[in-house]
Amino acid sequence: MAQFFLSRWLFFRLLGLVYLVAFLSAWSQVQGLIGSRGILPVTEFLARVHEQVGAEAYWRLPTLFWLDDSDTMLEGVCLGGVVLAVLLAVGVAPLPISFLLWACYLSLVNVGQEFFQYQWDGLLLESGLLAILYAPWGYWPTVSKETAPSPVLRWLFCWLLFRLMFASGIAKLMGGESWRDLTALQYHYETQPLPMWTSWYIHQLPHWLHAASVLCTFAAEIVAPPLLFLGRRCRHVAALIIVILQVLIAATGNYGFFNLLTIALCITQLDDSVFPKSLRSRLMPADTAPVRESLGRTCVTGFAAVMLVLLSLVPFLANLHFFELLPRPLQQGYQAAAAFHPVNSYGLFAVMTTKRHEIVVEGSDDGVTWKAYLFRYKPGDLEQPPRFAWFHLPRLDWQMWFAALGRYEDNPWFERFLLQLHEGAPEVLELLEHNPFPDAPRNLRALIFDYRFTTFGASAWWRRALLGSYTP
Repeated sequence: MAQFFLSRWLFFRLLGLVYLVAFLSAWSQVQGLIGSRGILPVTEFLARVHEQVGAEAYWRLPTLFWLDDSDTMLEGVCLGGVVLAVLLAVGVAPLPISFLLWACYLSLVNVGQEFFQYQWDGLLLESGLLAILYAPWGYWPTVSKETAPSPVLRWLFCWLLFRLMFASGIAKLMGGESWRDLTALQYHYETQPLPMWTSWYIHQLPHWLHAASVLCTFAAEIVAPPLLFLGRRCRHVAALIIVILQVLIAATGNYGFFNLLTIALCITQLDDSVFPKSLRSRLMPADTAPVRESLGRTCVTGFAAVMLVLLSLVPFLANLHFFELLPRPLQQGYQAAAAFHPVNSYGLFAVMTTKRHEIVVEGSDDGVTWKAYLFRYKPGDLEQPPRFAWFHLPRLDWQMWFAALGRYEDNPWFERFLLQLHEGAPEVLELLEHNPFPDAPRNLRALIFDYRFTTFGASAWWRRALLGSYTP
C-alpha cells in the first residue's frame, strides 16, 4: 500500500514556512492597519462588537485580543507566530504548535476587519485546522517512528484542494463573460490587484496566446481537480498541473502566501514513492513498520471529518447556486461555526475587471501645489516598474485596489486612512513608500485615474488618464 510519511513530513515544513511569511508580513504592517494609531484600531472594533452583542461577542468573535487589545499584544501575537512557525518548520511538537499557530492567526483575522478578509486568510485557517488533526504526536517525532498518516485526513486535504480549484473554475464560467469568450487574460495582467514587472511583458503577448491560456486555466481548475479522487497516477498528474498553475500565477502577480500554501496542499496528495530513493532510505529505514493510530484518535478524526464535510457543503453548493438544496439546520450550523473559519468559500477572479482604476492620494500646504503619496507596491509613478512583493502581502495596497472598484461612500476605512495621513500618524506613514510632507499637510484629496500598460518602445511602464475626484 502507498505510504505518505514523507509527504506529511514535507507538508508540515511547508506549512511552517507559510505561517512564517504570513506572520512576518502581518507584523510589518499590523500597527498601521489595526494598531491604536492605525486605520482601523482593534480597541474601537472590539468595543463596538461588545456593545452590539454583549457577552455573546466572545463566541461570535473568538480572539486572544479580548484578553488584551494593546499594541504590545498585537506585536506579541505576531512575534509568537513567527517563533512558533520556525518550530513547526523544523519539526518540533507539530500537534500543539499547529494548534497555537491556528489560534494566533485566527485572532488576527477576526480583528483585522477589511484588511484580513482575503480568501487565502480563510484558506490558511482551514488548512491549519486540518493540520492539527493530521499532525503526528510527540515533541520531536521522527518519520520512522510516527503513526501512519490518517487516510481520512488525507482525503479531507484532497477535498479542500478540490473545492479551492474547482469552485474557482466554475465561478469563472458562471460569473464572467470575458472568461467564456476567452478574453479574460487579455485584461488580467494589467488589471490584477498588484502586477509585477513580468506582468507587463506577458500582457504584450498576442491575443490568441491569451485565449489558449484561458483554456489551460479551465483545464487546471475544472478538469484536473476531479482527477484527485481517482488512482494514484491521476492524483499525481492533477497535483502537478495545479502546482504548475500556481508557479505561473506567482511569477506574474503578487498574491502573498496563497500560491505556496496551495502547493503545500498538493504535497499531501503525493505518496512517498515520488520522492528520491536517497531521501526515503535516509528518513525511512527499510525495516520500519508503520505504527497504527490509536482507536481514540481514529474516532476523533472520523467525527471531525463528518462535521467538516457537511459544513463545507454549504459554501461549496452556494457557489454553484444550489444553496436552496441545503437543509436549514446545516445552514445554521455553518453560520454558528463561521467565526472559527473551519470551512470557507472560494472562487478567485470570478468576474474579470477590464479596466484599471487607481486612487492617487495627494496633499498640499497651499491648495495649489499638490504632491502625491507613493505606495510600496500599488501603481502610482508612471516610470516605476511594478514590483515583486514575493510572499509579502501588502494589505493596504490590496485594499486600495478594492476601493477603486467602488465608491468612496462604500469604503469608510478610506476616510480613516485620510484622517491618519492628515494627522501624520507615523504607523500609517510606514505603510507607504514616500511621504512628501515632513509635517502633516493642510489639505488632502484623492483623485481616480484610469491606468493602462504602455507598449514596447515607451519610456514609462504606465500611462494614465484622469477620471475625476474619488472623495467628495
